[in-house]
Amino acid sequence: MKLNYKRTILIGFAFMSILAFWQLYDQVIPYLLENDFKLDTFQTNAIMAIDNVLALFMLPLFGSISDKTRTKLGKRTPYVLFGTIAASGLMVVLAFAHKALSFPVFMVTLILLLVVMSIYRAPAVAYMPDVTEKPLRSKANAVINLVGYVGGIFSTVLMMFLLKSETNDEGVKVYKEGTSFLPVFIIVAAFMLVSVIIMTVTMRENKLPHYTDEPDEETEAGKGKKVDKKVGLSLFMILLSVFFWFMAYNAVSTAFSRYCVEIWGADLSASSGYLLVGTVAAIAAFVPLGFLSSHLGRKKTIMGGIVLMTACYIVGFFLREATPIMYVLFGLVGIGWAAINVNSFPMVVEMCKGGDVGKYTGIYYTFSMAAQIATPLLSGLLINNIKSAGYLLLFPYAAVFSALAFVTMIFVKHGDNKPPKKNSLIENFDVED
Repeated sequence: MKLNYKRTILIGFAFMSILAFWQLYDQVIPYLLENDFKLDTFQTNAIMAIDNVLALFMLPLFGSISDKTRTKLGKRTPYVLFGTIAASGLMVVLAFAHKALSFPVFMVTLILLLVVMSIYRAPAVAYMPDVTEKPLRSKANAVINLVGYVGGIFSTVLMMFLLKSETNDEGVKVYKEGTSFLPVFIIVAAFMLVSVIIMTVTMRENKLPHYTDEPDEETEAGKGKKVDKKVGLSLFMILLSVFFWFMAYNAVSTAFSRYCVEIWGADLSASSGYLLVGTVAAIAAFVPLGFLSSHLGRKKTIMGGIVLMTACYIVGFFLREATPIMYVLFGLVGIGWAAINVNSFPMVVEMCKGGDVGKYTGIYYTFSMAAQIATPLLSGLLINNIKSAGYLLLFPYAAVFSALAFVTMIFVKHGDNKPPKKNSLIENFDVED
């Protein structure tokens, strides 16, 4: 049994397209809302939470609907193809709405865009398991993750080169007169569309073997049985940890582009550069972290990652200007985040019955999504109302929630083990993000 790498990479083009969009969205949209449309931090963060609210019910809904879909293009491809076409078109409309500074048109278009992205994200993720045999899915998911990161890096590098600024008389970096966000939106939209068209043309879904349409007797075993109370407590505590570390990390990732502007007088090119280093460091860390987990166990590796990230948030607070040290900090944050992602979801799976993996996967994502809805609102409220500190609250806020995640992880007594060594190097990139 051997993984078809070519097929897996081409299917991964859908995920690459999706990550290209979200990288642009997280960096540019909050900046435009706050700096060009003059919204306050709480209003901006509330808008940035809309996608996570939609994801709570639309991802499982359209994942389920696509399970039952049958067309000439297949059951996942129609959602991915037509969803990407619609999203690409809406991105261009969004860019022109910003250029005209028409906030009503901008907001209506943005909400429609987020709805479309929520419709086809689950079918895109479900495509790979459909056409990959169960023993090979870990390796295939690793390939999908690597291909997906290419999309995120593409958008980041694009912003670094196209969004240039200059220092004004007050010593603050501002965008040069005539700088337009329109090319960035159009190029990313084109990248998304071309990626998915390549996937659709090269991968004829209905002609591929399917492995998820047949009932799986193994996953039915143990379905619905109650979890032991002690195991249940560990499960609850790790889910609390998931909530807390997403409260910390998502607050920083959502607001960091504005932090660069407000505190350091830097621009989106600077923030994109720091985030790019974090992404590359995470990719580079997957393999050594896989080996480390095999020796120390998952819990210790996660707690090490939390300590590393907390320390970086604390150091970040004391840096009051853009400095090369931030590249080091974000590299370490990327490593810490990878240590958590490599091990947290497998620990949850270890604690559930074989037939309830899908159920606990849903619970895991409910806690992470709930945090990503709550943290932009809470952090925005604090930044808005404590005027004496403003954005300087961001890193202390993240450090507090990261520390809480460490405390709750102390009480996790189950689901830990020393995972077996991966069968191949590529399997170390199989993580839940």
